[in-house]
Amino acid sequence: MVKSDFLIIGAGIIGLSIARELRKKYADASIRVIEKESDVSFHASGRNSGVLHAGFYYTKDSLKAKFSKDGNALMKEYCLENSLSLNENKKVVVTKNSSELEELQNLQTRAKINGVETKIIDEYELKEIEPYAKTFQKALYSPTTATINPSEVSARIKSELQSSGVKFHFLQEYKLYEGKNIIRTKHSRFEAGTIINCAGLYADKIAKEFNLCKDYTILPFKGIYLEYTVPHKVKTNIYPVPNPKNPFLGVHYTVTSTGKLKIGPTAIPALWREHYSGMTNFSVKEMVNIASWQSKLYFKNSFGFRSLAHEEVRKYKKSHMQYLATSLTKNIDTTHFSKWGKTGIRAQLLDTRTNELVQDFVVEKTEGSVHILNAVSPAFTASFAFAKWVVDNYIA
Repeated sequence: MVKSDFLIIGAGIIGLSIARELRKKYADASIRVIEKESDVSFHASGRNSGVLHAGFYYTKDSLKAKFSKDGNALMKEYCLENSLSLNENKKVVVTKNSSELEELQNLQTRAKINGVETKIIDEYELKEIEPYAKTFQKALYSPTTATINPSEVSARIKSELQSSGVKFHFLQEYKLYEGKNIIRTKHSRFEAGTIINCAGLYADKIAKEFNLCKDYTILPFKGIYLEYTVPHKVKTNIYPVPNPKNPFLGVHYTVTSTGKLKIGPTAIPALWREHYSGMTNFSVKEMVNIASWQSKLYFKNSFGFRSLAHEEVRKYKKSHMQYLATSLTKNIDTTHFSKWGKTGIRAQLLDTRTNELVQDFVVEKTEGSVHILNAVSPAFTASFAFAKWVVDNYIA
């Protein structure tokens, strides 16, 4: 039996950030992190775009709005203090036609409410900021958006935590909750004063063993990028106006922390939870469960799932992704987007009462346990601010 004051399940950015916040608040506490993989941020946290979002997409009363702006500033500060990659390359949101101008203004209104610096600009101002972007009349300019290297950040936090006495237990896949704050992994048993579930794609399954997460299940969506394979001069992230009916931002241009250019991601409904490619980590049980939910959503067309599925599956073709990219830019040969990047899986929470995707963070607790059920984008951006809120309100 391995004992500790705090036991965190999952070493993604949320688990790491909560461990970091716990160490700040409880200097003498024993803190352990279990992770089924051989290192930190093996899944979503190490496979995302690396964009630090500014916080203008989210409604004023949401947790995403609450933590994105502060999280953006805190993560930039952390990168600067630790000499980590940081590309303060900004963002423009461009329109394709007149019907998108109203939603563009809605984004500007949200930005003002959330205290986020943005500006509506015209085509001439856009040309000064990013000559390769194109828009219909107006665009939104976000000067505080930036990009980082998520894996680099995660590795630095891991090193910091280890130096502070936090113990990591890798290759320890969660297997069972035995009760009385005891869990069993593939190789050991752990007991803790407080268990914090940050298991990402499997957070719902673990929470259900604690008699929580009764109204939710996680659906996986596959995110793929295409990388530009020749030199380029694009310097700013270029995004389309998002569809307000779903939480996905659409295919966009990202300039990475090292200046590489890519388009994506997709939001293709995955067939099992770690469906990265081929038959990787295939699970019949997961596929049957997920397929049943996808069939139900498709039949009812909940949140436009039918059209979403049709459109996203088309993005398996490079030519279609390249075509979508042409609507955002000019004088860019999109055929050079020819190399598939690392695939990621978004763990998206579904409300089984309404058949709607949950578009905000969700946290549930019991006496002695806390469960982070929905930590989707902008979770990396918000992680430091979100972790402080979790520790102050659910663990203190």
